[in-house]
Amino acid sequence: MKRILAKHKMVWTQKGFVLSVLFSLLLLALSFGVNYVTGTYASRSASNSVTDILLDHLPVMDVDFIFIQGFAFFVLFVFGLMLYEPKSMPFVLKSLALFIFVRAMFMSLTHIGPFPEQAPMESYRIVNLVNFTGDLFFSGHTGGPFLLALIFWRQKYVRLAFLIMCGLFAVAVLLGHYHYSIDVFAAFFITYTIYQIAIKFFSKDYKLFLSENI
Repeated sequence: MKRILAKHKMVWTQKGFVLSVLFSLLLLALSFGVNYVTGTYASRSASNSVTDILLDHLPVMDVDFIFIQGFAFFVLFVFGLMLYEPKSMPFVLKSLALFIFVRAMFMSLTHIGPFPEQAPMESYRIVNLVNFTGDLFFSGHTGGPFLLALIFWRQKYVRLAFLIMCGLFAVAVLLGHYHYSIDVFAAFFITYTIYQIAIKFFSKDYKLFLSENI
């Protein structure tokens, strides 16, 4: 605990770090705002559903617990990691903001309706602010954990934990028929590109994250 507190004291006494975190939170808030607008628009403009070679043969299974509570655990896990390694905050938050913004842009382009057979999903007011019926491409449940796995790739067990979550969510959204298969498989390629862009755009934060001196 003393070691963690020492890490926080070291970074939070630096004005540049504080400003970077505040800017990260601003970007994150803006990205969620854009996500809400595009998600609402995509859901309102959704057309008919299409066939899918996997979903046509996969049974519909109740995966609500994994989809909602499991993703909530993922968010808490990320928050815990940032508390444990405060130097990671600016890069992680900015990368997530970029991820949400890019996904929101993809959502606004094509408006395919959801697959007709879906597992029931319990409705939560806070979940409905970020999850929509038309926000299909690409899968955030798959891409989010994969992005964090890439960010924490040098930490073996953290990387493994995120990859397991990624695989679990990918299977869950397919079994629940919440996403088309292309939404899931494309998420890996798009997310890797987002990660590389984040390294270029937020190079100073990335160097701080990799620093061994803090």
